[in-house]
Parts: sequence; C-alpha cells; structure tokens
Amino acid sequence: MSASNPLRLEPLKAACSTCNLRELCLPVGMSPEQMDRLDSMITSRRTITRGETLFRTGDAFQSLYAVRTGFFKTSVSSEDGRDQVTGFQMSGELLGLDGIGTDRHACDSVALEDSTVCVIPFHQLEDLSRELGDLQRIFHKIMSREIVREHGVMLLLGSMRAEERLAAFLLNLTQRLHARGYSQSALILRMTREEIGSYLGLKLETVSRTFSKFQDEGILEVKQRQIRVLDHEALQKLVNNSAC
Repeated sequence: MSASNPLRLEPLKAACSTCNLRELCLPVGMSPEQMDRLDSMITSRRTITRGETLFRTGDAFQSLYAVRTGFFKTSVSSEDGRDQVTGFQMSGELLGLDGIGTDRHACDSVALEDSTVCVIPFHQLEDLSRELGDLQRIFHKIMSREIVREHGVMLLLGSMRAEERLAAFLLNLTQRLHARGYSQSALILRMTREEIGSYLGLKLETVSRTFSKFQDEGILEVKQRQIRVLDHEALQKLVNNSAC
C-alpha cells in the first residue's frame, strides 16, 4: 500500500532546486497568498517501492507526479505481449503527462528503486492555472520541455547504429544526472541491460557486446551496473558522426 503523508513546501525547497517543477512549486513573483494556495494543492507524497507500479495502462488519469527521489521506467505492451520500454525518469522529472489527452494512462510506470513522488491533482492544477495566468504559462512551458526532451532522444536514436545509440543514451543520462548535482562521469545504472535494449531497440546481446567494446576501447570502465565514463569526447564523437 502506498503511503500518503502531508507535504509542506518549505522542507522541500532544497530538493526542488534542481527539479523541472521548481517553476511550478516556487514561482517568482507570486504573493504569499498565492503561494499558500499552490502549497495547499500539493498535499501528498507517495512512496513507491522497487518493482511497484505507480500507474498502469488504462488507469484513470487524476494526477501528475513529480519524482522527488528514485528512478522509474515507463513501458507499453507490444502486440506479442512483450513490454517495450518508452522512457526512464529520475528525480526532478515529471510522470503522468500521457493521461492528459484521454483521461486514461497510456503506459505503465514502474519504480526501478524505492522512490517518492509528489502528487499534483490535475483538476486542481487546472482550476488554479485558470485563475493565475502566470502559473498556466509556467505549466505549459514545463510540459513542452518534457515532451521535447523525450521526442528529441527518440528521434536521435532512429537512424543510429548500436554504438551510437548506446553512446547517446549514456550521454543523455549523465547530462541529466549532472544537472541534478551528481557526477558526470560515475553512475550506477538503475535499469537492466535488457531494459536498455528495449528502450534503444537493441537485443540484450548487442547491448552487452557494445558495453564490452566501449570498455576495451577505454571509453568506459564497467563493473556490472557501475559505469565510469573515461572518454566523454569519444562518446560525443560517435553521436556527432551519426548526425552527418
């Protein structure tokens, strides 16, 4: 059972400083009264244990979720019954946008590690946004940024070879982590190689072989899920070459 606890804005200000929702939670220029109204809307936090589902395909859409801590994957079921990974979300990113258009979620969201999310009731957000024009513009900007980020990665991967796809994936992951104050070189993969392959459209054997190739070439140091990027320029060169 997921826990719901009162959530006040003040204790979260440090954690929100690197969150894509920081403009929503801490908008500049709002009056204390407006801030209190916004604060009172985001009143719950959910704890999702590793392997637990935040929402499933077909579930009624009620809220957006800001990942406060942890890591998630989103996936859809293919016609042959296999899960196709469509994205990975980390702290400071948004989950649930898939449900806005149809009022039903169009994918599954599963925690890859013990995680917490801030629950943002969507209808309350809409009502408040209609009253506060600045808030509506901020929210639209946040949604656009999330959509562009996901589409940009998928479009980039479409014409790439296996080495280029894995290089782009690792660069994207390290850049997102670095923006949140983590190391740009050392990371622990929360997803399996099979899940990486599903996301990149590669077989498990190809992913494993490409990791080994990068290690042999001195681009990466690989110890199971612990990855150290030794040569960022080599990864960037692979990605740049794919665009030529």
